[in-house]
Amino acid sequence: MRRLVTFACVIFLAGCAGDKRHRVFISAADQEMVVLRDGELISRYPVSTSKYGLGDRPGSNATPVGAFQVKKKIGDGAPSGAVFKARRLTGEVIPVDAPGRDPIVTRILWLDGLEGRNRRAFQRFIYIHGTPEERNIGLPVSYGCIRMRSRDVISLYDTIGVGARVIILPGPLPEGMRIPSPPAVFDFPPPPASP
Repeated sequence: MRRLVTFACVIFLAGCAGDKRHRVFISAADQEMVVLRDGELISRYPVSTSKYGLGDRPGSNATPVGAFQVKKKIGDGAPSGAVFKARRLTGEVIPVDAPGRDPIVTRILWLDGLEGRNRRAFQRFIYIHGTPEERNIGLPVSYGCIRMRSRDVISLYDTIGVGARVIILPGPLPEGMRIPSPPAVFDFPPPPASP
């Protein structure tokens, strides 16, 4: 009986473990990610979501929306541009914008859906990961994952831990998290010439 109680406590505490300080918000409308620590905005990155739209249908290649958690992190110490196949390093490192290449590179943060509308995310291999196609960051061009520049995904990977919450929004980021519009520039006419 004592072993059973100990085991139950370990399981309960393991479920409570994880990164509770960070929240990541991703806007498909803005193609942007913001990272909060203890409610304070600490980073902002451009991203790319799916070119096939939003959803969680198997085989759709769409980006699911809603609440997720980072279930696994893969790529500790891998060099920028390191290629992954089936979540394993291949030994190849490719440069940014290498022609004709579109593998997963640098780091992988594997997402697990926390809602009915995104429950298949983990089985669909929905990741936040690096891409060599950095020229396309900011455009919806992925096959369901969230793509980032290698330097940005390294920064994110080093900042957040397993268990961190990720919210993927179909619309824009909440007002307090958005980049403010630049002030309007007024072109005033020159003062009249003196007589």
